Amino acid sequence: MYLLIPAAGMGKRMGSQRNKLLLELLEKPLLAWTLLAAEASQMIDWIGMIGQPTDFSSFENILNNLQLTKPIKLIQGGDTRQESVYNGLQALPNSAEQVLIHDGARCLATAELFDRCAVALNHCSGLIAAVPVKDTIKVVNTDKIIQDTPDRSKLWAAQTPQGFDVKLLKQCHDQGKKLGWIVTDDAALFEKCQLPVTIVEGEETNLKVTTPVDLAIAEFILKQRLKSQL
Repeated sequence: MYLLIPAAGMGKRMGSQRNKLLLELLEKPLLAWTLLAAEASQMIDWIGMIGQPTDFSSFENILNNLQLTKPIKLIQGGDTRQESVYNGLQALPNSAEQVLIHDGARCLATAELFDRCAVALNHCSGLIAAVPVKDTIKVVNTDKIIQDTPDRSKLWAAQTPQGFDVKLLKQCHDQGKKLGWIVTDDAALFEKCQLPVTIVEGEETNLKVTTPVDLAIAEFILKQRLKSQL
């Protein structure tokens, strides 16, 4: 299985002037925890890290410290996540038929989640990890007036990894570029192309580290996880 890790963003909501994935969590960069999970996965054989060239030396330092055994390629990202994934898809080896895409900021994803998604991809052409929504969600207008309360039983919170047939996802990205679609994840491109996307049960701890509060929560979760492994 091939894995792409979009890691080209900045940490504006984190209050950082550099790539937030270089911030430390328990003495390791956020990106390192993602890479360690990918290394531990039984299904992932190749990793593509999508970033900006200004971060490549930092990425290489992380890789040198981790001494991973799986082949890793550094890929230049774009101005948006969508552009970065497009670049990542073009950089995949010609033999790649399926790909998992996982945001580097979701640094608590486990190897088991990667493997579960990889296995599920053998039975569908597109999938996302997701968890059921626990909160009641309100749809509001620009004046912050509630317009609707959707049925919570039908709502799932999208996570990554997301997995796809490489040929189909490339076609969706090409269509998106042609028609000017702007999306926040690759599943949305599949949906716009009328292709089915399957849900794979995600992990409650698979949060996206975006703010300082998220970082504090991630530290607590990781400490508890490491303690349970002793």
